[in-house]
Amino acid sequence: MRPGHRSRELIVGLVQMAMTDSPEENLEHAIGMVKQAADAGATLVCLPELFRSRYFCQVEDAASFGLAEAVPGPTTEKLAALAAELDVVLVASLFERRAAGIFHNTAAVLDGQRGYVGKYRKMHIPDDPRYFEKFYFSPGDLGFKVFESRAGALGVLICWDQWYPEAARLTALMGAQLLLYPTAIGWHPEEKVTHGEAQHEAWETIQRSHAVANGCFVVAANRVGFEPAPSGGGGIEFWGQSFVAAPDGRVLARAPADKEAVMTVRIDLEEIETSRIAWPFLRDRRIDAYGGISERYLDG
Repeated sequence: MRPGHRSRELIVGLVQMAMTDSPEENLEHAIGMVKQAADAGATLVCLPELFRSRYFCQVEDAASFGLAEAVPGPTTEKLAALAAELDVVLVASLFERRAAGIFHNTAAVLDGQRGYVGKYRKMHIPDDPRYFEKFYFSPGDLGFKVFESRAGALGVLICWDQWYPEAARLTALMGAQLLLYPTAIGWHPEEKVTHGEAQHEAWETIQRSHAVANGCFVVAANRVGFEPAPSGGGGIEFWGQSFVAAPDGRVLARAPADKEAVMTVRIDLEEIETSRIAWPFLRDRRIDAYGGISERYLDG
């Protein structure tokens, strides 16, 4: 440790899990894995995207709306009690029923004894083969969010958001020290041999670039294992490899690609200032020249 360096250490826990057809089993399994992370010293624990169920967005099926619930609601109540018992901060991605016919992909933040402190609704909604999320989710309307917690200032985003530098930048400019991405991403098995390595590398690289460009930590918690499409055929092999990146982009830890894991990673929040002084990207931004960023495309 260099002279004069102050340490603000924090242990971050990531839950990388495989899901069954039973929401109750998945919730209990997640609770058990959160407890493992807390036993290992984690103060902050992030769960994967939509962890209460298999990834139902592989197909468009109205019956899947039955999985949704209010946020706050039954699951956040149970997780708030868990967060208070363990004295940890939890980030939990849930299928939110807002009103009749209005649903969101939502992440709730539960902060120890404070309980439920707020939610973020996924802003970018994909519509791709086996990721038919636009059928289920309305785009987020709460804007980008930062939650002050005992684990620091948490910028919570969700999966497809992780491809957008604008989302990371705006969240960092609001004071986020960590960008957390609950995630559900994997390979189409028939494409894995030809495209799999490049797809995974692109996913990790874009998030590491957010860490570098914004001088903050990135935490990505993915699910793992093969989930067949509900209608048969196809399916997704979720590639796991949950990771934590430091403000200089280095990967501090990475989970395996083929099995569940409870990963705990010790970080030092003082690295944020060190990185931003060394690489003053926020200082040198030309905010007077970025008006076009709010346009869909600049012609001519």
